[in-house]
Amino acid sequence: MSFTVAIVGRPNVGKSTLFNRLIGEKKSITDDLSGVTRDRIYGECDWGKHKFNVIDTGGFVPDSSDVFEKHIREQVLIAMEEASLLLFVVDATTGITALDDDFANLLRKSQKNVFLVVNKVDNFDRKNEAAEFYSLGMENIFFIASMTGSGTGELLDAVIERIPEGTSLDNEEEVTSDIPKVCIVGQPNVGKSSLVNALLDEDRNIVTEIAGTTRDSTHSHYNKFGKQLLLIDTAGIRKRARVHENLEFYSVIRAVKAIDESDVALIVIDATKGITHQDLTIYKMAVRKHRGIVIAVNKWDLVEKETNTARDFEALMKTKLAPFNDVPIVFISAHEKQRIFRIIETIEMVFANMKRKIPTAKLNEIMLQLIAQYSPPAMDGKLVTIKFVTQLPSKHPAFAFFSNHPKYIRESYRNYLENKLREHFDFKGVPINIFFREK
Repeated sequence: MSFTVAIVGRPNVGKSTLFNRLIGEKKSITDDLSGVTRDRIYGECDWGKHKFNVIDTGGFVPDSSDVFEKHIREQVLIAMEEASLLLFVVDATTGITALDDDFANLLRKSQKNVFLVVNKVDNFDRKNEAAEFYSLGMENIFFIASMTGSGTGELLDAVIERIPEGTSLDNEEEVTSDIPKVCIVGQPNVGKSSLVNALLDEDRNIVTEIAGTTRDSTHSHYNKFGKQLLLIDTAGIRKRARVHENLEFYSVIRAVKAIDESDVALIVIDATKGITHQDLTIYKMAVRKHRGIVIAVNKWDLVEKETNTARDFEALMKTKLAPFNDVPIVFISAHEKQRIFRIIETIEMVFANMKRKIPTAKLNEIMLQLIAQYSPPAMDGKLVTIKFVTQLPSKHPAFAFFSNHPKYIRESYRNYLENKLREHFDFKGVPINIFFREK
């Protein structure tokens, strides 16, 4: 189970700045021009012992004739349906506007928890002036300045109080089940439901040429030829009128939830289109959440082939997937049922790699020899050494290297260690975490 917070509100109130503050990095494009946040941005906020998803939406402009603003409005409505909690951001410097009133009326109809966040309250006078926002009738009101971070701690404390017990995005406990939970994610109309139907040999999902006709997320138990999986097919569209122009946005917001509850992400892409920006967004999301990854290139039967077509296609994909591109790629046709059983075998292989435990003695025997051959570069005249390495008990592979000066070890050397781990131990399809600790 995951917990998702959506940041909503009219344009130019500081939603993206708040998003950047919550996730601790600058990902959104922020500008004074209304509507500059065109692509929804997804991140994770880590506060105390809790972690939750954060969605940065565009500005909400009701009844606008502008096609772009209409597009944003529909996306906000989708976020309101899918999110667990909504942060309704307003601007203290402008006071309550007609758009704020319209938005407040809409949010009152929502069954979700709503926090009114009055932004740009960066001095005492503005806090007094911001008292007018109480007239919107919102129960939970927070006064913040997202640019400086003032008040965001109290806001986050209130958010985590709403997270149900047992909810987690990154369960660090080791995988104990022998049946992998596999989410099937990807853009609309790449053949996710056709693949599920082909695997199960039944029409469990509605399949049409219209993108997004999967009505809700479905869980299917695969149990054939001595192999078992729990397949999670991400939902497509429930209210097509609302999300007709927002299929990609809807697919990603549902993928967030599906990846959270899975062990392995099966990312399906369309061979006739190649790997797109939206595919990479979903891929990076799975990497960030430390899920096992398998990529299925569907509709391969529709591609004109020469001798090295598959090899060249895979090489181009891995260039775009870098830096983490040690992932299995399977070329399939769900419609023709070509090579679909190879997907099951590949998922099992990746799931086994996720659970792989390397004996400490063997790990040190191999890695310390490699470290001796290529030592960490010295920093500020100080010799950096690594004397011990161990695998940590976690859901995904993670290793701790003990050093006399861990803070001086550069990212390039971390990449070297990861490459050597992958070279000597099979972690294909699985992101690896490396930590440097003081001995």
